Amino acid sequence: MLHTNNPIIKHKAGLLNLAEELGNVSKACKIMGVSRDTFYRYQEPAAEGGIDALVNQNRRAPNLKNRADEATERAVVDYAIEFPPHGQHRTSN
Repeated sequence: MLHTNNPIIKHKAGLLNLAEELGNVSKACKIMGVSRDTFYRYQEPAAEGGIDALVNQNRRAPNLKNRADEATERAVVDYAIEFPPHGQHRTSN
């Protein structure tokens, strides 16, 4: 049984605990509203590294080549905050 106070992984730990209690992965997934594939993606790192392994499931690394420089990004954000009704198209122009 996995215990955590971390709100990020509480749902994941709850799913793993429910499956253990019921003894049926399909039933636990149906109750929690997730697919069995998701369950097994949570189970593998939890079995290898414990509950802490569920926290560091990073997605793809950001592609920094596609990012605008900080000055441009800051200017666009400031404009968008100052003139919200202009929308994203006018703001990006």
